[in-house]
Amino acid sequence: MKKPIRDQINELAAMSVRELQQKYREAFDAEPESSHRQFLFRKIAWHLQAKEDGGLAEPVRQLARDIARDVALRNRVVTNAVKRRAGLPIEQTATTTITPDHDSRLPMPGGVIVKQFRGETLVVKVTDQGFEFRDRRYSSLSAIAHEITGTKWNGFAFFGLMKEGTHGRR
Repeated sequence: MKKPIRDQINELAAMSVRELQQKYREAFDAEPESSHRQFLFRKIAWHLQAKEDGGLAEPVRQLARDIARDVALRNRVVTNAVKRRAGLPIEQTATTTITPDHDSRLPMPGGVIVKQFRGETLVVKVTDQGFEFRDRRYSSLSAIAHEITGTKWNGFAFFGLMKEGTHGRR
């Protein structure tokens, strides 16, 4: 009779790195990619659960492989690595920087900004179109700060979201 998956995972948790490496060889019919105990444990445990529950269907696995192969950045990184191994100087290789499309001082849309002000907890929700505060939409934090204080404020300064080293306010 086959052991329950929970018992198999508990046995894995008690194994040494060498035992986990041997279990990895049995599970994947390949040499372990790492000797990191936690990595081996998690990978084998995932494999056992996938076998038990059926894992991903082959068409889904193939779709994931196709998506990974077509990612432009991945292709660029692989191409640059090949160029570097071939001994091409860095000036003849392409590099790029990925920059987020939102202000790094703000949480991602869906996040919240919380501030204590005059004994009141202020909660502002960040949305794709701006901000929500007290069931109203605002296009800027400065407009919310003005609404709260009655004076003009830099919204980032009022909510304490200024980057390190800048402490000015309007």
